[in-house]
Amino acid sequence: MRSKKIIGLIGWIVLCSLAGIIAAQFDPGPWYEMLQKPYWTPPNWVPALVWPILYVLMGIAAWLVWKRRPLTLNKPALNWFILQLVLNAIWPWLFFGMHYIATALAEILLLWIAILFTSFLFWHEDRRAGILMIPYILWVSYASALTFAVWQLN
Repeated sequence: MRSKKIIGLIGWIVLCSLAGIIAAQFDPGPWYEMLQKPYWTPPNWVPALVWPILYVLMGIAAWLVWKRRPLTLNKPALNWFILQLVLNAIWPWLFFGMHYIATALAEILLLWIAILFTSFLFWHEDRRAGILMIPYILWVSYASALTFAVWQLN
């Protein structure tokens, strides 16, 4: 039983990391460097440091919810989690890949809402899972404000 839980934990972290692997295909590049950005834009190395930490925290949070009843993935909390993970992977493609700033802004706002729903549902399943989602919602809140600012400036 213990080995199944460990495999489950690793599986959830790997699943979350896949969103990061997809996102990493779309680096900022010269297009992003030419954009007008607010003074509070982080250096390019900061997201590369923050995201792996967030993916691990998200994976642990999902695992905490999943392990309560691991035989089913048909839980609203995990359904919302998968939805927000897909939205998470789409944003870099829209912003860095396609250069659709306005579309990326709309999409990140949907992501933010999906994270809020997920966090709320996680909190009700396991408070630790809800708490583990807090850094993620804070980071996406910052990224949303940054996306809005870049859209306004360009």
